[in-house]
Amino acid sequence: MSTYLPTLKQLQYLVALHEAGHFGRAADASFVSQSTLSAGIRELESLLGVTLVERSRRVVRFTRLGDQVVEKANKILREAEELAELVQAAGKPLTGELRMGVIPTIAPFMIPRILPRLRRERPDLQLMLREETSQDAIESLQHGRVDCVLLALPFDTGEVEKAKISDDRLFVAFPKDDPRMPPATVDPDLLDYGSLLLLEDGHCLRNHALTACNRSELRASAGMIGTSLHTLVQMVDNDLGLTILPEMALDAGILSGTEVVARPMENGTAKREITLVWRKNSPREADFKLLADELRAG
Repeated sequence: MSTYLPTLKQLQYLVALHEAGHFGRAADASFVSQSTLSAGIRELESLLGVTLVERSRRVVRFTRLGDQVVEKANKILREAEELAELVQAAGKPLTGELRMGVIPTIAPFMIPRILPRLRRERPDLQLMLREETSQDAIESLQHGRVDCVLLALPFDTGEVEKAKISDDRLFVAFPKDDPRMPPATVDPDLLDYGSLLLLEDGHCLRNHALTACNRSELRASAGMIGTSLHTLVQMVDNDLGLTILPEMALDAGILSGTEVVARPMENGTAKREITLVWRKNSPREADFKLLADELRAG
């Protein structure tokens, strides 16, 4: 075995550069100076006797071997983190730092309600939040950037452990006095699909809305998109169309200050499942199950 082995810090610098594609941004993400990060990667290359990164004035390009080393470095760093988590899990439950990814259609509506109680009842827990779309959040989970993810199913999460938090019904939002608005529930077949407003690609709620309507042609006809649920509500309030909102957003008061009216959908499957997921065989599984209990308590 080699006398000299890469340090975790060197591997962290290499992974940060691979993710950022830029020395300055990688240094900022690593909370070190650019010269420190660059020196650490050069030391790693010297130690291994290979070139991992091709440098030019404008471009950072990883060699083929460099990409392979980054893939292995991610696994090593994840194992190192799980070793530390194993020790931490042996102490007081649900304490210390816990990094949770949260999708944008959950974070502003559920987290503000939960955080005050968690801070009060779990003062030793440091919950670090990272808001990302579902796909990015799952990638962060697999690469060890977060410990768990709060998202909505159905969504392809890969091989993970899961704990269901709740069901979240979907509602149709109408402008005030819209003649299409029914008195009670909404039959998806009667919707004006050409005027349906959806979130941009990357948000799983977009797919949940299309599934709830059970109309594949919506992908072609729903041309108007928004970057957030708040944007969609404002578009509906200005009579630009209809949209679909989750019940948790309504409970959080997303319609306050507008004249938008929401009606539940008749379809019994018009809902999403709020779920906490984490990596299989994580030593902090007990913590995640406790956190799921806390999230259910709301």
